[in-house]
Amino acid sequence: MYALVSGGSKGIGFAIAEALAKRKYNLVLIARSIEELQTAKNKLEAEYKIHVEILPHDLSKTESAHEIGKWCNERNLQLKMLCNVTGRGGAKDYLAIPLIDTLYMLKLNTEPAVSLTFYLLPLLQKNSPSYILNVGSMAGLAPIPIKNIYCATKSAVIFFSYALRYQLKKQNISVSCLCPGPVFTKPEIEKDATQKLGWLANRMAVSPKQVGEIAVSKTLKGKMIIVPGIISSIISGFLRLLPRNLIAYIYYKLGSKSN
Repeated sequence: MYALVSGGSKGIGFAIAEALAKRKYNLVLIARSIEELQTAKNKLEAEYKIHVEILPHDLSKTESAHEIGKWCNERNLQLKMLCNVTGRGGAKDYLAIPLIDTLYMLKLNTEPAVSLTFYLLPLLQKNSPSYILNVGSMAGLAPIPIKNIYCATKSAVIFFSYALRYQLKKQNISVSCLCPGPVFTKPEIEKDATQKLGWLANRMAVSPKQVGEIAVSKTLKGKMIIVPGIISSIISGFLRLLPRNLIAYIYYKLGSKSN
């Protein structure tokens, strides 16, 4: 059986791939860099004795998802799980970066999940019970002025996942959405989170490896919204209950203090 992980060569994507490899899933990893994909393949095959296919694609290009879907369907891949991880964040967002970069984020954070799900759905239906894991963010639960477009794209992923879960329920395909808080996959992410959230960032932070394990474990159990870490889980509960205007104001004040 296979799982496909977009953005699977590093960070949260690789951690999800490793958690699947532990469970003896063979893998199809998607990323732009062939070198990083080859490194991930070598490590996973050596450590877990599974088979890993690597497909170098830039998922910001519309044709990439179609080509991946064609490759998988032509081989009648025994696909049991699709993990849509590809996305882009960053310390700066709308009004602080060029419009072209904003539009790139908008595209990369939403289109690949929608397109890959569409093209690979026939294989997931054929191999049900099966699973779809979309990667959102806690930021998708809140309108954050300093993360305007990022939180908007992650909100889209969350809503897409909620609706899709019910659309595919009768087909025995479970849909989950991972919504992590701070995950320090790069030094600049840790610096940015610490500047904006102070001591709370370190309390909320969960390692990529933990995120991957929790994501896969709870996806296989059919959990819808997955928020790794106790503190992040508690905060995410408040974010879903508090008025949106109040949440936006709180984050605005936090952002003002960090500037």
